[in-house]
Amino acid sequence: MKSFGLIAVLAAALMAAPLTHAQQSAAPAGSTGQCKDGSYTSQAAKKGACKGHQGVKEWYSAAAASGAASSAAAGASAKAAPAAAAASQTAAAKKTSAAAATPAAGGGPGQVWVNTGGKSKAYHCQGSKWYGTTKQGKYMSAADAQAAGYHAAKGEKCS
Repeated sequence: MKSFGLIAVLAAALMAAPLTHAQQSAAPAGSTGQCKDGSYTSQAAKKGACKGHQGVKEWYSAAAASGAASSAAAGASAKAAPAAAAASQTAAAKKTSAAAATPAAGGGPGQVWVNTGGKSKAYHCQGSKWYGTTKQGKYMSAADAQAAGYHAAKGEKCS
């Protein structure tokens, strides 16, 4: 009975790995979640990770943590440990191989990236990891963005 439970946990972890990869495949490398406005976060904690971006839509770290918990449970059996370690390494490799978002063409000095895909009304400065990479947006001057009702994203200072 004990080994059946471990096999069930291991099977669940193996089946969850492709689902986790599918959710994260469009995310920039290092993302821990996606905000409701379409932007991504790399914050370690879910709480406050998408403040100013309408909250958290999907949290990828929770899936990775549950996979680690499943691996730990499977590790209780000496026979299941090598398989659990291999499954954990495969999931980690898939996560790190997710392509980083390529910035949209254009932009440059004096230009900000206005996130037009949500209600946040935020813009991102050149050099920010979100500059040109949110799902929907456009480049414009900071003055034009502010005149249109946009504001600098949390913690960003444009030079």
